[in-house]
Amino acid sequence: MTPALTFFLGLVLLVLFGWYFATDVGPRKRWLATALMLLLVAFSLVTIYPPQKKIALGLDIQGGTSFLIRLMQGERQVNKAMLEQAVEVIRKRVDYFGGGEPVISPVGNDRILVQIPGLSTEKIQEARAQLSRVAQLEFRLVYPDNGERLRAIDAGTEVIPPEYRIETYQMHAEEGEKPVEERLLVKKKADLGGDRVTQSAAYFGNEGWTVQLKFDSEGAKQFGNITEKFKGYRFAIVLDGVIQSAPTIRDAIYGGDAVITGRFGEQEARQLASVLENPLQTPVSIEEQRSVSPTLGADSVRASVIAGLIGLGMTFIFVTIYYRFSGIIANLALIVNLILLMGALTMFNFVLTLPGIAGIILTIGMAVDANVLIYERLREELAAGKSLKGAIAAAFDKAFSAIIDSNVTTLITAAILFWQATGPVKGFAISLTLGILASMFTVLVVGRNAFSWVIDTGRVKKVSMLQLFKAQHFDFLGKGGIAILCSLALVAAGATAFFIRGEKNFGVDFKGGDLLTLSSTQPVTVAQVRDAMPKDLADAAIQESKEGSQTLISIRGPFNSSEAIEHQLGQNIPQAGLKVERSERVGPLVGGELARRSLWALALGMVGILIYVTFRFELSFAVGSIVALLHDVLITIGVFSLLGRELSLTMVGALLTIAGYSINDTIVVYDRIREGLASGRRGTIEQIMNESINQTLSRTILTGGVTFVSVLCLYFFGGAVLRDFALVIIIGILVGTYSSIFIAAPIVLWWNKLRRGSATHLRHEVAQKPASASPSTAA
Repeated sequence: MTPALTFFLGLVLLVLFGWYFATDVGPRKRWLATALMLLLVAFSLVTIYPPQKKIALGLDIQGGTSFLIRLMQGERQVNKAMLEQAVEVIRKRVDYFGGGEPVISPVGNDRILVQIPGLSTEKIQEARAQLSRVAQLEFRLVYPDNGERLRAIDAGTEVIPPEYRIETYQMHAEEGEKPVEERLLVKKKADLGGDRVTQSAAYFGNEGWTVQLKFDSEGAKQFGNITEKFKGYRFAIVLDGVIQSAPTIRDAIYGGDAVITGRFGEQEARQLASVLENPLQTPVSIEEQRSVSPTLGADSVRASVIAGLIGLGMTFIFVTIYYRFSGIIANLALIVNLILLMGALTMFNFVLTLPGIAGIILTIGMAVDANVLIYERLREELAAGKSLKGAIAAAFDKAFSAIIDSNVTTLITAAILFWQATGPVKGFAISLTLGILASMFTVLVVGRNAFSWVIDTGRVKKVSMLQLFKAQHFDFLGKGGIAILCSLALVAAGATAFFIRGEKNFGVDFKGGDLLTLSSTQPVTVAQVRDAMPKDLADAAIQESKEGSQTLISIRGPFNSSEAIEHQLGQNIPQAGLKVERSERVGPLVGGELARRSLWALALGMVGILIYVTFRFELSFAVGSIVALLHDVLITIGVFSLLGRELSLTMVGALLTIAGYSINDTIVVYDRIREGLASGRRGTIEQIMNESINQTLSRTILTGGVTFVSVLCLYFFGGAVLRDFALVIIIGILVGTYSSIFIAAPIVLWWNKLRRGSATHLRHEVAQKPASASPSTAA
């Protein structure tokens, strides 16, 4: 699809959106919503097809290796121009390996991320050596006869002098023009080393763009001798064996200051100045290395897709059986949701990673939440004696504020995760964010419009639903004290386990080190692997897991130990046929930085939620939500530690997801409490809160159950790579469902009593806060 057509369709969709929300309920609104949905679905399908060519896959799926390179601080401070020049030097080195399209991009102020897809394990060490090699800048003389010897060589009347060789100089070309190539007879050995250059800069002077360079004292002396002897001839500036420029020496230059003039454009002049600065003249540090074999990537994708399909199928079946006709509409909205999500991922060129697939699977469960909110409201409105049409309108209107508030708080955590995360975890944040936006559109527009077509036109007169959970009058607040004691016991047990395990809680992402994952063609036990390990690494952490029919052995050792481990195991147990499927190497500096960023992300998420909930509800609700969130995160980490698992960067993504899920659940309960307090309903604050929790109990259990089943499928069928990720989410769903019922509301009540001695003022404060206006107008 051409950019012009994409822009035109985007404009049409924007107009339709505006027209839709400006139109009152009626036939025109139905047709606009239908046209909007069909256009978006068609646009997404065209964007996705063919998926094998359009959907960009991460290295953890297609296989390959990524390196995070840091430019070491030398005498000169690393600046933007130096970083960009280093990227270009590294790009040329990476091109040597061929294969798929590599990704080389600057990260921060002094780092470069290099991703090479399809790189075999045999070539990883070669790539590492190439990337960490010091760049060589040299000044070499061109044969001093203005090209006559080269022309004679081409004519066959002369031979190449032994100390020279013919090289090609590709001159810079303007945009849209083909680069001009020139063959030069250049010295093999350097006449002057680039390490003698102390400074270089580009500026616009009387002769146009000019490059100035300065030499140290020894370099100034050598350069003066060369320019005096070869005045009128050319010399080549060579970086890593490639000619960057070949200016003519006009005069003898002494004093160490020289200028290079010519028909430079600004970009060419700045690039040459950056070359002369040679940002890679000091060794670079490879701070992080991650590698996945194509086989393991393909197996992981297969397992994740199977898990997603099973979770999707079970969700479809449950929703259809439980909500019947309404469930069919919910399933239609879910299908549209997934199409729009994949279309958005493809259109914006987001890379699909394994955590990204996990985010999509999680979206399946979370997308049902809004439908359950609406349908449980619909049940209440029908029970109150309203007509089907009136009940539908009331259900969407009353559920609107809960849907908006719960999704916005989840979006806050997803946005912070995207901002702070790197690599595959960022892919999870993207898919979760787009999934939430797509689900809001499909529920509030697609779902409501589908009801409008069948109910407003008289095709459906009645809807029925199953009801597994009858109205309850359980005293949840009365059990708040017992719940808090149980929670404190769980937190204490988790904290004790965490303290006892110490550094064993953290994977290589946080403490640094090497993680090697090997597959074997023959059965091999952990004990055999440990016996075959190098003696100084015998205490390394070794784990066994299953990935389909494969047995995987994961070994965590100190930084830069994976090569020694691989070599020793190959020698001691050759019959096992061990093959490297995944390797990760994280320097201690990066590990500490990732830990700080993860804590910072969690803190920012809590602050963002505190501000939003205070703005939408009241401070006591914000305090309750933060306490519930901390409760869920701490217990999840504690249980994870009790199970003997390691925290990784992906686990931080899972913890932030739990934070979002916990808030989502809590906000739904708070929304019903706010409605009860603001409506002037009779009864004490405690009675209204208890009644509100009981009213949302069915929704809480149903939504938690559907999401739980989706993630459970990911745990059992999603493969070893995502098993720990799924485990964190499973623990979080169980704890989050519990806290939204037993922890969040009691904290609101107790906080108000603690502050003012009574909770009666809460009713007045809540009444002053406006609820989200429903677009009832919104469908």
